[in-house]
Amino acid sequence: MSKHSVLIISGTNRPGSNALKIAQILQGHYQTQQQHVSLFSLSELPAEMFLPTAYADKPPVVKELQRRIMDAGGLHMVAPEYNGSFPGVLKYFIDMLKFPESFEHKPVAFIGVSNGMWGALRAVEQLQGIFGYRNAHCFPDRIFIPGIAQKLGSSGELLDPSIDERIAKQAAGFATFIHKLRV
Repeated sequence: MSKHSVLIISGTNRPGSNALKIAQILQGHYQTQQQHVSLFSLSELPAEMFLPTAYADKPPVVKELQRRIMDAGGLHMVAPEYNGSFPGVLKYFIDMLKFPESFEHKPVAFIGVSNGMWGALRAVEQLQGIFGYRNAHCFPDRIFIPGIAQKLGSSGELLDPSIDERIAKQAAGFATFIHKLRV
């Protein structure tokens, strides 16, 4: 990964989640724009990461994730809304990373998805508070996708072309944001 690459994080460990489907669509837009991009889903977190001893003695997977975070030019978070917030596993993931250097001056963009009518507005705003506390540079162009279950087809494709256009525009804008912060 280079300092201009984007690491997309699908913010839940639920298998086959709508957040992961949106993250894959987002990844496709970065690839179309010839941006360096990789995707990490919290569904890939191994069980040993959740052992009580993991706080003091980081498992190898945490060290590898830490390296990926540090090497990324920017993070693009795709967060679902669970009970008016973001998933607890996402907070745990953030808590396992080194403080303060993991997000210090790191560009971060956000997409929120929910079955409800607000498109994970609260979840994204709460995440922005955490990333702001950790001195990240939050990209101001956020996307909220309400009623996500009705906006995705059976193969995970977006049924609303205007949302797809917004995601493509956000990806291009975030790539420029990363570049300008690094220059």
